Amino acid sequence: MTYRLCFVCTGNICRSPIAEHVFRTRVEEAGLSGAVALDSAGTDGWHVGEGADPRAVRVLQEGGYPAEHTARQFRRDWFDRLDLVLALDAGHLRTLRRLAPTPQDAAKVRLLRSYDPAAGPDDQDVLDPYYGDLSGFEECLRMVEAASDGLLDAVRDAVDGRGARP
Repeated sequence: MTYRLCFVCTGNICRSPIAEHVFRTRVEEAGLSGAVALDSAGTDGWHVGEGADPRAVRVLQEGGYPAEHTARQFRRDWFDRLDLVLALDAGHLRTLRRLAPTPQDAAKVRLLRSYDPAAGPDDQDVLDPYYGDLSGFEECLRMVEAASDGLLDAVRDAVDGRGARP
């Protein structure tokens, strides 16, 4: 059975595509491509159909990651097919949990940085780089990479059936 997860930010052109591509690379490197399906989306539909922000594309490519992307908006009915929904900040977490049709679906929503052991309880947001310069996108990439190893461990445990839902 395939384990399904989705990364969610506001417009699906900066943070969540970065997270999707970084984590997809981790999954491929771990040999889990056939067992894990992942995607990304935005809480809002402002950029549906657009590619990723050019600055996001740049930091992904410079980091050695693929960067192909088309923005989508998260839909309430996706909860049925997802095992884990990864919010990029606390605002997305609240929005997604309100959108969840059931308490069980709301429990599927977690903050991505909760998988980064170096991130403290008051430092769980991947900050929105959209209104800044390239350095914000570089910091976003660093935060996503730092959380990806812990997330991969949790997903691997779920896939192997050794652990509870991440």
